Amino acid sequence: MAPYGQVVIGPPGAGKSTYCNGMNQFLNSIGRNSLIVNLDPANDRLPYDCTLDIRDVITLEEIMNDQQLKLGPNGGLMHAMEVFEESIDYFIDQIRELIKLSIDGTSTYVIFDCPGQTELFTNSPIFKHIFEKLIKTLDFRLCVVSLIDSINLTVPSQWISSLLLTLRSMLQLDLPQINVISKIDLLKGYVDSDRMNKQQQQERRVRTIGDNDDDDEVESGGLPFKLQYYTEVDDLHYLIPYLETENNQRSHVWFNEKYAKLTSAIAELIEDFGLLSYNVLAIEDKTSMINLLSLIDKANGYCFGTNELGGDSIWTDAVRQSGMGFMEDIDIQERWIDEKEAWDKLEEEKHKELIEYYKQQNKPLDEDTEWEEALREWERNNKRSLHK
Repeated sequence: MAPYGQVVIGPPGAGKSTYCNGMNQFLNSIGRNSLIVNLDPANDRLPYDCTLDIRDVITLEEIMNDQQLKLGPNGGLMHAMEVFEESIDYFIDQIRELIKLSIDGTSTYVIFDCPGQTELFTNSPIFKHIFEKLIKTLDFRLCVVSLIDSINLTVPSQWISSLLLTLRSMLQLDLPQINVISKIDLLKGYVDSDRMNKQQQQERRVRTIGDNDDDDEVESGGLPFKLQYYTEVDDLHYLIPYLETENNQRSHVWFNEKYAKLTSAIAELIEDFGLLSYNVLAIEDKTSMINLLSLIDKANGYCFGTNELGGDSIWTDAVRQSGMGFMEDIDIQERWIDEKEAWDKLEEEKHKELIEYYKQQNKPLDEDTEWEEALREWERNNKRSLHK
């Protein structure tokens, strides 16, 4: 069986390392032997134990302290990756040895935690060359997981910029790619905060200049459209009017109006390609993690069962019963914005019931068991959806 993997990319702060840690725990809980490879020479505070670390070969600090190079953080990171590319054969030999240590001696599952410098995936061919060599030499089956922080949804220009970066990475890396809006559990807080800021700004204008424009929907704050609008990436021209007031300051309006045509052209370009769509993820929410993994397995062609401990695990059974990657049908607008508090309360009550049940059965409820229970519930919900 060929080795499989995920290439995790995204801007700084998108939650890449947190995702790698959570996904690795999830995979090992369901019996899939996975490991993490850190490819960020600047990341010296990893939340996980990585099997291979680029910092054992080169670090950003070494580059920046080199008085002959005289490079800053961005240039230093680019140079570090160029040096790493030159020693890619050593890196491939290390992965080859890890594969030999796997259960069947021919396969493994690797999560690659990549740097946050977007130029490495949108302009530079470095990572494209690295992963092409992995595919050619070790027959890797890879899927890119591109993360975008949900806070970008609250600022139209940032969202359109994020879309452009995502599209560029898809074209540059030329690999199957799953796009993810991360930290979706924080979005309601971002939306409420933005709405409050807009209301306070409106009140200040009324007090100072008597400009009472209460009916102006564009300045009401929050998300002007449902969450599905953003995940489906369609009809972006509807966002253009909201650019003029996104900064909460009238002094910025002239700037936004000046570049409205450019933003509109970028939005039209993104729509013309028609390649983008997004999934939402809360790393602590097991349902969203299960949904995402089912998509990733489909994208990289992971052969269910052959890399699981004990053969057909609960994951294999759940996915087969749900139609090979069918996603649980949840209204994401309701779950994460409109009725988030009610959903969170329901999840908390279900977890308490689960703890009580295992307590009565005198059985331990560890992380692995919780994942098994979450998969069983996911399977049951999918069956009900299929029979509707």
